[in-house]
Amino acid sequence: MAPRNIDDYIAPFPPSVWAILKKVRATVRKAAPGAEERISYGIPAFALNGILVYFAAFKKHIGFYPPVRDPKLRKAVAVYTGEKGNLRFPLDKPVPYALITRIVRSRIKENKGKAGGKGKKVPRRR
Repeated sequence: MAPRNIDDYIAPFPPSVWAILKKVRATVRKAAPGAEERISYGIPAFALNGILVYFAAFKKHIGFYPPVRDPKLRKAVAVYTGEKGNLRFPLDKPVPYALITRIVRSRIKENKGKAGGKGKKVPRRR
């Protein structure tokens, strides 16, 4: 059965993975207190002026899905980059929660920039 919310998503995992998922969630919430939690594509997501990040648990890693565009951040996430730009945090190594915070804050700025251009009406020429 598909999870209805992030708690439902986290609940079936073993305690060691459950603890990491809870901390990832708390880290994102702290970095983006106004973000809305949701399930999208069957995994946890946070949205604020659009999707900020997704995350998911796998057998050997936590997947984190933000498009990282900031050049400084790209260097920092390079060691975790998987196919298609997703990030993989191995379960047998410490999760870089401070890096998650930086990514979320960067995504907030990106989404605000996109949202700033939406909804503005261009006057018609007569």
